[in-house]
Amino acid sequence: MAASKEYQPLRLMAGDKDDLEVLSTVLQDAVAKVGDFAYISAERRFAFVANRFVWECAEGRKTGPFMRVRAGIHFDDVMSVQFQHLKTEARDAVVELLALTFEPGADGGGVVRVELAGGGVVRLEVESINAYLSDISEPWRTRSRPAHTG
Repeated sequence: MAASKEYQPLRLMAGDKDDLEVLSTVLQDAVAKVGDFAYISAERRFAFVANRFVWECAEGRKTGPFMRVRAGIHFDDVMSVQFQHLKTEARDAVVELLALTFEPGADGGGVVRVELAGGGVVRLEVESINAYLSDISEPWRTRSRPAHTG
């Protein structure tokens, strides 16, 4: 069994598609409440908080304990937000993040897709990729490691 790495809080930013793929990897299997998603149109910012699985400390391990940590994520330069196949009025509903993807458009802009388990998508029309992630709590132990069937 590989020795577990010591937890170090993450502070990451993404300015292009490759950076966004790193954020996507870090956020895979994060869980959040629908009510924790917010679009602040006056600031052109979309933000949410999620409990992310600390993948970087679980590498090579099959058994726990594992860790989760509360993370704050925000996207700047957001021109519009659309929720697809997601009941936004169900504010306490828990969703699982599968991936962040980018569909390029004109002049560096495009669409960032926050893809959720069950087919839900938060679609962000952005002027550019401008995203930030910061761990904002101490980690806590969890026994289970997210399982993937595909």
